Amino acid sequence: MKYLSILLLLLLPFKLFAAESQTNTSGSNTAIEGGYTSTATTTYQSGSSSNSTTNSTTNSNTKSAPPSASSPSYNSMTQDVCAVGISAGVQTFGIGLSGGKHTIDKNCERLKLARILNDFGMKVAAVAILCQDERVFESMIQAGTVCPIDGKIGNEAMKLWSKYDHERPDYKVYVKRIKDREKADKEEQKRITKEMEAMDKAKAKEDAKLNNAKKMKEWKHPR
Repeated sequence: MKYLSILLLLLLPFKLFAAESQTNTSGSNTAIEGGYTSTATTTYQSGSSSNSTTNSTTNSNTKSAPPSASSPSYNSMTQDVCAVGISAGVQTFGIGLSGGKHTIDKNCERLKLARILNDFGMKVAAVAILCQDERVFESMIQAGTVCPIDGKIGNEAMKLWSKYDHERPDYKVYVKRIKDREKADKEEQKRITKEMEAMDKAKAKEDAKLNNAKKMKEWKHPR
């Protein structure tokens, strides 16, 4: 009987079910684990029995951001190169983009060329290349020292700039300034004309009063 009980315990029905699924996407890691079921049944010698059932389900959902997009580094290599590096990067949850390039600083080139020409003793040429900047050109005009043109300087250069004003580096600003000044001159002329008309009317009234007073003096009562 002892051996029969041991044999029955070894032959107890035991069932185990397990299921596991996992899904990976960009920027997301979702794992679902569950479906675990175990059943145990025990039968005793007297004929009584004991049943137990265990169910377990586990769900997990983990999300993580993708790594950031870093903009590349651009160097000008030497201090004598007027190149500037420009780079940028954009990162979203699903995708990241980055890029960069070199661009030339025209003002830096102009200054270096003017310095070299001045060192070679070519001062007029150095001024001429600086005058390609509209700010320098305008300041030279305001100072009364006109920028060189076609080998001419001073008053001769001013005549050529007036004749070929479309070649001025500040042509757009120059045209706008002329229009603004013409508008201001017209408004000033209207104001002056209005004042002159008011003065003429006042003078006419004053003359009329003087004439009436003169007539009153010259008038004689009839006898």
